[in-house]
Amino acid sequence: MSQHSRSRVLRTGVLAAATAGIVILAGCSGSAPEGGTGDSGGDQAFSFTFATSNNLESPYESLAKAYMDANPDVKITLNPTPNDKYGETIRTQLQAGNASDVIQTTPGSGDARGLIPLAEAGFLEPLGDTATGLVPAGSEPIFEIDGETYGQPMDFTIAAVVASMGTAAMNGLDEFPTDEESLYAACDALAADGKSLLALAGAAGPNAGLTAQGIAATRVYAEDPDWNTKRADGDTTFAESDGWKDTLQTLIDLKDGGCFQPGAEGGGFDAITNGLAQGTSVGSFIPSGSAVEIATAAPAEADFKVQPFPAADGGDPYILASSNYTISINAASKVKPAAEEFVEWLATDEAQELYYEKSGLLPISGYENLDLSDTIYSPVVDLIADGSYATLPNNIWPNPSVYEALQVGVQGLLTGQKTIDQVLQDMDNAWGD
Repeated sequence: MSQHSRSRVLRTGVLAAATAGIVILAGCSGSAPEGGTGDSGGDQAFSFTFATSNNLESPYESLAKAYMDANPDVKITLNPTPNDKYGETIRTQLQAGNASDVIQTTPGSGDARGLIPLAEAGFLEPLGDTATGLVPAGSEPIFEIDGETYGQPMDFTIAAVVASMGTAAMNGLDEFPTDEESLYAACDALAADGKSLLALAGAAGPNAGLTAQGIAATRVYAEDPDWNTKRADGDTTFAESDGWKDTLQTLIDLKDGGCFQPGAEGGGFDAITNGLAQGTSVGSFIPSGSAVEIATAAPAEADFKVQPFPAADGGDPYILASSNYTISINAASKVKPAAEEFVEWLATDEAQELYYEKSGLLPISGYENLDLSDTIYSPVVDLIADGSYATLPNNIWPNPSVYEALQVGVQGLLTGQKTIDQVLQDMDNAWGD
């Protein structure tokens, strides 16, 4: 899929989402037994599974609580699930017949929680006109099958570097690096002081994969926004792509250049949360809303901003941006009317306002009309307005195995157990031409 073609000028609006709240790396409530039977409170009881990466309250938990407060006869059993195993977990539950009634998914086919293969396997229920109306124009193939929509989009996520400009300033950086020379100079200076420019959860596949994709924005998609389409048509491969080779070489250079924290290859999500909140790392490749979440554990002067990763020499800034989180209904649910009412409510102004306040993610519709100049998104305002972004690649890839090969491949590069050529060949093999 090519980059979004929108280039409208951002107009005045209100974005509470960018100034307060929590994000997808979040939340843990008491986890009651899972399953889609809804047998704990009659027709108004259902269960809800979503991904979480720490012990902060997830925006999905906040939404469920608000819905129950407004509907005292409804009981929602919350099942927060670790993010690094989330896709595998919900697939196993769906196959076993004990998955929740409502499930957090992602658009497309390239992630283990991708809604297209789950829907093709008969695990997801078609949604109504409300969900269909929220699908961004041109993105129908990653939300729909034969005209039926299987995931209700919740956000417009920017995949770039979330950086604490307060931490940067305290370490002598007046701005986030904008070219390779200043990038590695900053890495050297911070490493000499026992700190790092970037925090990496190398042992967590999703962060390893997202980091590679974020770098690929400047090395692959800035040069050729239609690269995924060409790969699907057989006109190129990962192994043939100089851009993908440069992407993976950049990862190795970042590690060798001291840009990641020591032991990054074994780091978990806590390495990111702690590093950014405590000021031992300046930034990390994490979803844009994570700036809001981590800010709750950081000093007020942290000043988080979403920053483009420096382009290769001579290149222009470029980012990834698209809807990355969806809500689906388990086709085997025995309480579909209750689940459907909740999913419909998630599209209301009340629910959307709460979600964006808690998540820090841009709204799925109307984000073009918002004034982002004084928000965490100010460094990427012009890129969004100019359309200098592409859809998250793994949402477009044909199956989860391609992204899994990238994740495992990045981990192998960090430990020296794989070469760039091996990783790219593994991705081509996983594509399954």
